[in-house]
Amino acid sequence: MAAAKKAVLGPLVGAVDQGTSSTRFLVFNSKTAELLSHHQVEIKQEFPREGWVEQDPKEILQSVYECIEKTCEKLGQLNIDISNIKAIGVSNQRETTVVWDKLTGEPLYNAVVWLDLRTQSTVENLYKRIPGNNNFVKSKTGLPLSTYFSAVKLRWLLDNVRKVQKAVEENRALFGTIDSWLIWSLTGGVNGGVHCTDVTNASRTMLFNIHSLEWDKELCDFFGIPMEILPNVRSSSEIYGLMKISHSLKAGALEGVPISGCLGDQSAALVGQMCFQDGQAKNTYGTGCFLLCNTGHKCVFSEHGLLTTVAYKLGRDKPVYYALEGSVAIAGAVIRWLRDNLGIIKSSEEIEKLAKEVGTSYGCYFVPAFSGLYAPYWEPSARGIICGLTQFTNKCHIAFAALEAVCFQTREILDAMNRDCGIPLSHLQVDGGMTSNKILMQLQADILYIPVVKPSMPETTALGAAMAAGAAEGVGVWSLEPEDLSAVTMERFEPQINAEESEIRYSTWKKAVMKSMGWVTTQSPESGDPSIFCSLPLGIFIVSSMVMLIGARYISGIP
Repeated sequence: MAAAKKAVLGPLVGAVDQGTSSTRFLVFNSKTAELLSHHQVEIKQEFPREGWVEQDPKEILQSVYECIEKTCEKLGQLNIDISNIKAIGVSNQRETTVVWDKLTGEPLYNAVVWLDLRTQSTVENLYKRIPGNNNFVKSKTGLPLSTYFSAVKLRWLLDNVRKVQKAVEENRALFGTIDSWLIWSLTGGVNGGVHCTDVTNASRTMLFNIHSLEWDKELCDFFGIPMEILPNVRSSSEIYGLMKISHSLKAGALEGVPISGCLGDQSAALVGQMCFQDGQAKNTYGTGCFLLCNTGHKCVFSEHGLLTTVAYKLGRDKPVYYALEGSVAIAGAVIRWLRDNLGIIKSSEEIEKLAKEVGTSYGCYFVPAFSGLYAPYWEPSARGIICGLTQFTNKCHIAFAALEAVCFQTREILDAMNRDCGIPLSHLQVDGGMTSNKILMQLQADILYIPVVKPSMPETTALGAAMAAGAAEGVGVWSLEPEDLSAVTMERFEPQINAEESEIRYSTWKKAVMKSMGWVTTQSPESGDPSIFCSLPLGIFIVSSMVMLIGARYISGIP
């Protein structure tokens, strides 16, 4: 019997989407932007001490190999020829810091995740060295001095990990964010792997000058970072190197395919949502929540707690675009916390069912400041609280309050964005895993009091990386010309409550936020002093105490 004929779909483009909670590989048709197949693997997060968040770089890399392999198998089952994959793009969790040995390919420590708080005392000490009238760090990088960004994580590794110190001394160490680690590994690793990053990821390190688009010697000296360990900075859309498939990977057909797109996840979503015009914005609901507004070729500096960042540079000779960004640390992560830490739900999808049962938080407010508060407050002393509890409160109300918390935090960064830009957004374009939750989307429209618009294909982060890869010079299978971009089907959520009720709920939330601040009064636990750890988890202590106060029967939903 003759073999089934392979489907002819024209050029395909793959995208690695390596996020904080999972890794995915997705394959798109470059002519229609249709998602053909994908595979996803959840990634473990390690919490070795209070406030510390780590991941295993080798597990991350292995998850990428697994996702590529499984997706190629699925394409085969669909009778799609994987030799039509002409390029691969990479999108990644930003700021997360890896240092590895270029001779062995082995990581020298776990990846220090963007959410990690261990560097708070480093930040406080560095802050004292910045002249009050010349915040050169913020003026050069667009970023506030914070535990969030890579430079202080790298400084901690250099100060505290002997293997890292020794590798630097012996010129064996390479530093990178997750994109650099993946591209170096996928292009051969110790056998000629390419050590590079793109402008969007570089702009999140606090070592990169966003005006000159280069590593900045003054910044590197300030943080004490040797420049020779830094990756080469490239545009977001060019051929970095070719895939060299690991011996353990069956998807040999991807051998020699160019890796030609690289964008930090939030920039990738901006591209995937086709926000190419000055003033266009999108909000992504992932582990955290990130609102980006394209500001064109100009750097706009916020007066309301937002970041100035590089949006994208889609080609070596193409102009750079900038964005204002509102960053919220905890969005989807609060759902994972309810699942893994409190056991209120068994799967993330259950949150919608619980919230639907009650349709209200019944006066319960949840501020998930597990890693302090990011935009617009930048308050590292904050910790998570649940307040407004009564004996009537049960797990359904807490689930509803968790969803509301994501929406209230988005309202705060949207208000800041509107004040900085001067022209309020008339609607909000959204994407990310949490947007499949219809209750969340309706709550978001109610709390913002503007329509929320969601693409029917929610994988816009991966789509953006694929677009950048397919459009690269030397690949040229994806046109980014406005007339060639595919029309996108949208789902629209209109506000369904009156403006007064929306404002009352929001003002009560703001009261709760004020109560979350000032819990941590000691320095971050870098010294390893166990007494410090006792003073840190006050937010969690409050949550736990309240849970005990209510009684297990109420949390369980037993009347």
